[in-house]
Amino acid sequence: MARCFGDNDPLMVRYHDREWGVPVHDDLVLFEFLVLEGAQAGLSWSTILKRREGYRKAFAGFDPVKVAKFTSKDRKRLLADPGIIRNRLKIDATITNARAFLAVQKEWRTFDQYIWQFTNNKVLKNKGKWPATTQESDAMSKDLKKRGFRFVGSTICYAFMQAMGMVNDHRKPCFKA
Repeated sequence: MARCFGDNDPLMVRYHDREWGVPVHDDLVLFEFLVLEGAQAGLSWSTILKRREGYRKAFAGFDPVKVAKFTSKDRKRLLADPGIIRNRLKIDATITNARAFLAVQKEWRTFDQYIWQFTNNKVLKNKGKWPATTQESDAMSKDLKKRGFRFVGSTICYAFMQAMGMVNDHRKPCFKA
C-alpha cells in the first residue's frame, strides 16, 4: 500500500494511516500536537513519535491546566527526563504555551474554535509539493506569537495544520489521497 511517508517505520506508518491529515477538534489533542510540533523543531518527526509516551507522562497527559501550573521544580525534573527532548527552551515554551492556550480557551470558549478560524473551518487541500509555509500558517504563527506562544513559527504551524487535519496533503499514489 502506497503512503506519503513512513513505509519502513511501523510507528510512522501507524501515524500516517490513523492520524496525519485527520481533522481534530478536541482541545486536549490539539494541545498535544502543539507541544509535539514545537518539540520537533530541528528534529525528525519519527524522533518525536518515539518519545510521544514520554511526553505524555512528563507533561501530565498533555493537560494544559496542569502544565500551566508547572514550577521551576518541574522544569528541573523535565530537564533530567530521558523520555523527552531535554531542551530548556522547548520545555519552557511548552509551559508558556499551556498558559497561552488557556487564555485562548477563555477568550474563544475552545482552542478548537480559535485555531480553525485560520482555514475558515474548512480542510484545505494543497496541490503539488508540500509547502513549508502558507498564508494561513503565516497568519496563525503571527497571531499565536502575539498571544504569547513560543516555538510557533510558520513552518511549525504548517506542520501542525497537517498533523491535525486542517490541511490534507495526502496525494497520489497514497491510498489516503
